[in-house]
Amino acid sequence: MAMSENIKYRDFSTITSVAPARRAKLLKGIDLAVTQGVEIGALCRPFVKRCEGHVIYVDHANTDTLKSKYKQASDVDIDCLVDVDAVWGEKGLHDAVGGHLVDWVIASHVIEHVPDLITWLRELASVLKTNGEVRLIIPDKRYTFDYLRQTTRLADVMLSYIKQARVPQAHCILDFALNAAKVDGMAAWAGELQRDNLELHNTWQQALMLAMDAENNNSYHDIHCWAFTPASFANLMEQICSMGLIDFSCEDFSTTLKGESEFFVTLRRSHDQAFIRDSWREMRRIASDPDATSREWKSRRKTGQSDALDPSQPFTFSRTLNPHTYLAANADVARSGMDPILHYLIYGWLEGRRTSHQQ
Repeated sequence: MAMSENIKYRDFSTITSVAPARRAKLLKGIDLAVTQGVEIGALCRPFVKRCEGHVIYVDHANTDTLKSKYKQASDVDIDCLVDVDAVWGEKGLHDAVGGHLVDWVIASHVIEHVPDLITWLRELASVLKTNGEVRLIIPDKRYTFDYLRQTTRLADVMLSYIKQARVPQAHCILDFALNAAKVDGMAAWAGELQRDNLELHNTWQQALMLAMDAENNNSYHDIHCWAFTPASFANLMEQICSMGLIDFSCEDFSTTLKGESEFFVTLRRSHDQAFIRDSWREMRRIASDPDATSREWKSRRKTGQSDALDPSQPFTFSRTLNPHTYLAANADVARSGMDPILHYLIYGWLEGRRTSHQQ
């Protein structure tokens, strides 16, 4: 699963620096001194500095390549780029980080870029410890250049998953390029925008050209593959989890604040399908009701019922696992075409799968 690059249309008004309040919200409850984690796409603005804790910086390219790429970018200080520890592209994330299991993964304004959302989330799961968390900052399409777009549909996410997309697909490019508009976020908050009067970033001819290039040449065009509001993200996650494709529950959520253009979500793996469903429904309820403040789905942890939230054993990886013998012992996995090691990491160990015929 390839990492994404930064989008040329991005409105940097809220994300050109790591403001203290923003950082505190993202890292709430994490003790950097005693934990280790992964930060994806930090560039020159890491949320966690090396002097603060054990952090593995992951990006789509190594540091020298990033310096070359961004040397003309006014919003990126190439002298302050982090030293990338792991390149996530041809290798899966688990292999890219050397098989390390971590307490947390953080990614700010990354999830909307990834070509295959489901596989990306699965790979994040593959590097988490038992109680590990994924902390995301996600743009709210209602206050960005995605304003005119419809929220992402399950069918589009599934199509990219079926195609095992490694670059943004034509259907995503068309949706983005035909609708990306020049938007004043504060005017959007004030209800002053008129949809018919917004200026588009691309002509339909440009949109068609980009999509055809991706379809015919497998070219990479950096876009927002997906468009979310807090409520639509919760709904989509509930749908994907109900299909058994991922097993993340909503551990915490902070909605888009007035005047801002992003929301915060914390994910944690769970075995309890009912709990997963309820957690996303609760997020959707709160996101849809400005007066809602309840965190009912968190009360289970406060009352000592947290064992239903976390795996019953550490999410470990057997370095002796042979993918060929695993496929031979599990014909259904072989037929599915899924990577055997990734299957074992996410499902096999939990299901008690045999790793060879001899077991």
